Amino acid sequence: MLRDHLDDNGIAYRLIYPAEEGAAPIDASRFGGIVVLGSDHSANENHPWIEDELTLLQDAIRRDVPVLGHCFGAQMLARAMGARVRRHVCPNIGWSPIWVTPRAQQLMGLPRQATIFNWHYDSFDIPAGATRTMYGSHCLNKGFCRGRQWGFQGHLEVTVESVRQWCASGRAELCRAEGPAVQSEAQILRELHERIDALRIVAGQTYSAWIGQLDRPLRLASGTGSRYA
Repeated sequence: MLRDHLDDNGIAYRLIYPAEEGAAPIDASRFGGIVVLGSDHSANENHPWIEDELTLLQDAIRRDVPVLGHCFGAQMLARAMGARVRRHVCPNIGWSPIWVTPRAQQLMGLPRQATIFNWHYDSFDIPAGATRTMYGSHCLNKGFCRGRQWGFQGHLEVTVESVRQWCASGRAELCRAEGPAVQSEAQILRELHERIDALRIVAGQTYSAWIGQLDRPLRLASGTGSRYA
């Protein structure tokens, strides 16, 4: 969904796959903005590419390069700002409601309440100087912003196809996961088109607001295992 939004706005980007390539850029001055998306890895794991990403995000913060982080990406951004990332009290997998703070409603044009997609075991503390933007009933810290750097402990970018793919590849994991914030595959896929349509509105508002912070002309890159934009 994010890539569609960038394409619709005529914003060029480059995809980078640090987990597969074993390395990531570390110089944020090469990019007009950075987007770090999800990963099967924990932000606290000891891998060279994760350290590269941390260095890149710390450089982006120093240079005030806009950053957008989803799930693992938000955890990495929180780490780069000096906040702690740790195992959450329970997994958060599937669709769940979140509440948007008045600050984020104004900044991003979002409604007071929305439903987003989640698939995470860890969560972050709100970094020093940052403001909470979203919170949930089973995970308090679902989003934060500090200047032009925004992180979300959830997924706004998913599509019908990607949610189905995640469920198929993670079927064994879904059978093992337990807790009050874990849904079954059947629950996740129920009314999927309607849920994605509603999420698309929230994502469009959020991405439009974030893109509005970018300096022009742009040189953008994007990557997964994480993604940069």
